[in-house]
Amino acid sequence: MRRRPKDRRERIAQVAAELFCEHGYHGVSLEQIASTVGISGPAVYRHFPNKYALLVEATRGLLAAALSTTDLPPGAEPRTTLKALLLTLSRLAVKHRRSGGLYQWEWRYLEPEHRAEFRADLAVLFGRLVVPLRAARPEELTVPDAEALARAALSVFGSITTHRTPITKGRAEVALHRIAVAVLRDDPPTPVVPSPAGSGLERGAVRVSSRREIVLAEAIRLFHQNGYHAVGLDEIGRAAGITASSVYRYFPGKGELLAAALYRASERVAAATAAALADAADASQALHMMADSYVTLTFERSDLVSVYLAENNNLPEIDRHELRKVQRLHVEEWVRLLTTVRPGLPVPEARVHVHAALNLVTDLSGWVRFDRRTGMDRHLVRLMVTVLMA
Repeated sequence: MRRRPKDRRERIAQVAAELFCEHGYHGVSLEQIASTVGISGPAVYRHFPNKYALLVEATRGLLAAALSTTDLPPGAEPRTTLKALLLTLSRLAVKHRRSGGLYQWEWRYLEPEHRAEFRADLAVLFGRLVVPLRAARPEELTVPDAEALARAALSVFGSITTHRTPITKGRAEVALHRIAVAVLRDDPPTPVVPSPAGSGLERGAVRVSSRREIVLAEAIRLFHQNGYHAVGLDEIGRAAGITASSVYRYFPGKGELLAAALYRASERVAAATAAALADAADASQALHMMADSYVTLTFERSDLVSVYLAENNNLPEIDRHELRKVQRLHVEEWVRLLTTVRPGLPVPEARVHVHAALNLVTDLSGWVRFDRRTGMDRHLVRLMVTVLMA
């Protein structure tokens, strides 16, 4: 009789984490997890009662790995501690590249109790960066300043999970470490309490001129707030002031509604890119103008951009492939400009820099107030350029 491996439970959780990140939590079945592990469906139930238990285990495992490897002995000089932490986090990010997306998006599907646990562990991880960073720059940074930069650095590490650029582990680790060091040396954005859910531009500052646009705007808001699978057409209809059946007058189904939202985001990104390229005198100016347009778009349409990045896996297949192709072309435009400005930077590393810059702005869009009167837009553009040029 063949013995079950001692690490089977850990193996099941790891495979589940990778599949959740690749296909989305709701796009993965227990049977798919079992098949990938090489066991039967009932064998999974010997270790986990349901798929949700696997999500809890996977998110706990991800942060447990981060907390265990960053639990450094106290007493070291702050800059030495920071260096060790950044090296450790760069290795950890690359090692967990296929499952680190749990930190980016999939944790949204945790229930309140487990979400609070996740956030508490994440706060501990933040603290391990904030304390030595504050100690290393005592005259320059307040605690909120240091927290903002720590969050930006973690966004850099998390960015490696958002793409599949072929690059060796060693080169990816070096690139992430280099970028994170540059971020922590930068001036911080001003952190504030996030705006209440649903107060984004789609609902308030953007005028909608037709019932179809109202339905689309409310769907984007709800998808961002609750996740695609938690939102029904009846809820979208109520938010738009119509019945669920009336939604079908404008969209054949929820999948087509999501596709319309994501095509809308793609069109806005393409228009902003085209404007930057048309008006720039050279590649360096174009890069700065694209950074400016991306910051503006992300903050003025934060709900839309978040849905665009988080809900790709829930699109109808033909739309998913089309939009991913458009995303890749957009990234390659950034890479082309960056390698023109920095001709010695290899293309794989350039892609790592570009994804880190884009991810950082998207992450910060839910945490800092975008206010042109305070110069926040200029600071974020500079921070984005810092990441690109690190």
